[in-house]
Amino acid sequence: MGEFKVHRVRFFNYMPSAIRAMAFNSRTERLALARADGTVEVFNFTDNYFQEKVIPGRDGAGIESLCWVGQRLFSAGLSGGITEYDLENLQPKSTVDAYGGPIWTICSNSKGTSLAVGCEDGTVKIFEILADRIQFQRNFDRQKSRIISLSWHPSGTRLAAGMMDMIRIFDAESGHSPHRMLVERGVGASKSRQVVVWSLVFLSNHTIISGDSAGKVQMWDGITGTLVNTHLVTKWDVLALAVSQDESSLISGTSEGTVVQFQFLSRTTNQQDMDWVRTRTFKNHSHDVRALVHTDIAVVSGGMDTLLMVRPLLDKVEKNTQESAMRKIFFPHRSLVCCAKKSGLLLFQFPDHLELWRLGESDGHGKPGDSLPVKRKPEKLIHLKRKGEEHIRCSALSPCGEWLVYSTVSSIRLYRLQFQNKNITITKLSKVPKILQSAQQLCFSADSSKLFASCSRSSVMVASLSESECKHIHTFKPPSGSRQPIHLLHASDDGNWLVAANTGCEVHVYNLQKLKLHCSVPVYSSCPTAMAIHPTTRNLIVVHADQQIFEFSLVQKEYTEWSRKLQKHGLHPVWLQRDTPITHITFNHKNSAHILLHDAFMFCIIDKSLPLPEAKSQLSNQMTLRSLPESERIRHSHSFKICKTFQHLLSLTQLEDQSLVAVERPLVDIQSQLPPPVRQKKFAT
Repeated sequence: MGEFKVHRVRFFNYMPSAIRAMAFNSRTERLALARADGTVEVFNFTDNYFQEKVIPGRDGAGIESLCWVGQRLFSAGLSGGITEYDLENLQPKSTVDAYGGPIWTICSNSKGTSLAVGCEDGTVKIFEILADRIQFQRNFDRQKSRIISLSWHPSGTRLAAGMMDMIRIFDAESGHSPHRMLVERGVGASKSRQVVVWSLVFLSNHTIISGDSAGKVQMWDGITGTLVNTHLVTKWDVLALAVSQDESSLISGTSEGTVVQFQFLSRTTNQQDMDWVRTRTFKNHSHDVRALVHTDIAVVSGGMDTLLMVRPLLDKVEKNTQESAMRKIFFPHRSLVCCAKKSGLLLFQFPDHLELWRLGESDGHGKPGDSLPVKRKPEKLIHLKRKGEEHIRCSALSPCGEWLVYSTVSSIRLYRLQFQNKNITITKLSKVPKILQSAQQLCFSADSSKLFASCSRSSVMVASLSESECKHIHTFKPPSGSRQPIHLLHASDDGNWLVAANTGCEVHVYNLQKLKLHCSVPVYSSCPTAMAIHPTTRNLIVVHADQQIFEFSLVQKEYTEWSRKLQKHGLHPVWLQRDTPITHITFNHKNSAHILLHDAFMFCIIDKSLPLPEAKSQLSNQMTLRSLPESERIRHSHSFKICKTFQHLLSLTQLEDQSLVAVERPLVDIQSQLPPPVRQKKFAT
């Protein structure tokens, strides 16, 4: 539209962490994912694969395996403990030491009554799952080698364990092992080289399927303990296995970045002659595939290249539908960038530190599309390392640039910044109310006089700020009594309103002058991903994970006429088919009809004064309009102005001088920072 000067920020060197483990809850359609830095993420597969919850990691929390038991989530790792997570407060709930050294794997029986863990000292330990905790029950017969992988038989009577050079089958009642199955090293392999059984699957017909470091996927008879079939998948390692719920399809992930599918098919017309047949090979990763999940319709994979890949199985879905589209999830579905609009400062959030930058300045003027010469380069002002072992959960920078705050799972730290010429003084406030600790979201008021922190049970704390004091003055509690965590928090520019959205799809608006609930937006079935209040119209714009857009009048306490018109007309099919969520919304202060929003790949201006696009019209038509004469251009214009030139946007914020800050993170940078694929595995001791 030629109205904005754009600052393209490319110095945010954010690097996602590698994916180490995944677990899928088929009842709730939730995928739990653990990264190498100990972070645990929960994705809602029924809500357009939205990342609805993030539990920050901590130093030394090397998670090796995840396990769902009902709606409870457990993890185990090299620290030797079993951790249960509080999915309401987004933090570890309790940790029990298994006293067996590092834990390599964890799994539960089908009834959800027992947890089994495989330990470094060669023991399989069984824990009883109680209503509020887990309790050690017994040890199985100790082995000479560490237990790398485990899998329960669906009946819960037997348990298969993978280790070095062999597979053991344990009786769940006695803890003894009636069968030992030796795994071959492979043709031409050195006799001194051990074979690691990385993954196991125990099927209901007593077939055991193993994946090992010799590149083999093998099928075993779990009753007789004999080898049935061998498939050489790769020259390197088969790191992960997963099977479909009906046990008709199997997938394996390798250290070459491939995923190989096997299907249980008949080799002849005789349906009784069934066997596992290799059918497909997917190459969507550049490095090791460490974790796999097989849903009813898709293959979900993740590994060293940090990507979460959802690849639909086309024989399970209708072609040319949203379910048949392949998805690559690169970045968090939340903002890691905060902008101080009045002072031109940017705050970048990393797990272990914060970076404060001052934007550069350009010299001269130009036409739309021109690159302006830089008069003053961007400057890194502060590199603030976090205290303790816990990773940073959330952070915020006040609009005036004088306050900086960040929170971990158990603490909050507030700093005052003072700028004198080229000198910067940062002072930590020693007294911060304890009630603000463990904040899940943070933001400041527009005048920087108040700090808002969302805490447990969807409550929001309000604190006043002075030069040397932070004082708690009020707590907003949701009228619904929801316990779901708040993942979005926004304060209006006029200082009158505060909006909080939680993962239960609730959006509540609070009056900051009267310190009470103003209204609640009607609950929509999809989770909000971004929201903002218009500075002049007082209309709340909310975008949801299914790409729907709503405009709600805070004055009338109802949806606006434009919002009703949009819902009646319907959004363009191409817009609804987008697979990345909108993560930020802002406005054009010179034109109240303009709504600015973006996702990881696209920047869009919605002009409410123009007609909505028809289903058969071209949605991204900016290049087409440029080639048309003025009369034709007006006739073909519609309200959605989309630009895809910004690659992998993490944040886009409008400054007060009608300029935009676009923070980018090119994918090529991520790939270049990865180590080469791991060929020879080494164990931590």
